[in-house]
Amino acid sequence: MPGPALAELIRPCRTALLLQEVQDGVVGEEAVLPELAATAAEAGLVPNAARLAVAAREAGVRVIHAISQDVPDGFGVNRNARLFATCRKACAGNGSGAPVRPAPEVFADGDLVLSRYHGLSPMADGQLDALLRNTGITSIVVTGVSLNVAIPNLVFDAVNRSYQVVVPADAVAGTPPGFGDEILAHSIALVATLATTDDLVEAWYCASRQVGA
Repeated sequence: MPGPALAELIRPCRTALLLQEVQDGVVGEEAVLPELAATAAEAGLVPNAARLAVAAREAGVRVIHAISQDVPDGFGVNRNARLFATCRKACAGNGSGAPVRPAPEVFADGDLVLSRYHGLSPMADGQLDALLRNTGITSIVVTGVSLNVAIPNLVFDAVNRSYQVVVPADAVAGTPPGFGDEILAHSIALVATLATTDDLVEAWYCASRQVGA
């Protein structure tokens, strides 16, 4: 059972569920980084993220898909890190189509999809921060990939912008798996609240029952 502190932290009226790159070209059959996709599959990331998305919608929590996408002709693509070069070689651009769509298991009509055209975090120079603030969101539940780069970057960016951040440890992944566990324990846990999918689903289920009572 989730404690009262967690339930208060993720109250539906001020919380968003953010799925970081839970998209076909990253964790699906068309993944450009197969090792990461395999680790995510082994961890049950997509099924757990899907459970969170269902519970969030039922409780009235906004579900946001932060996807990585290139401008179709590659204009403005990042070239200043080895990671970007690896992805360019693997996918030869991801301007449109299936690779950039959210994984079907986690998406539903009414969800918000925000594209990131550069950088490592949807909080960097995008619309996410302003949209959350305009809606009165103060807490973000972060799921997705990867614990190597994007998840820590997103968590730190959100904390630096004064958001409370909750990370379900069984709905994020990095490679190799042991490295991801170390990042959670010794880095993410210092600035965010770690929880489980079960904890969050139960808290939102209880919230939705209270609303419907």
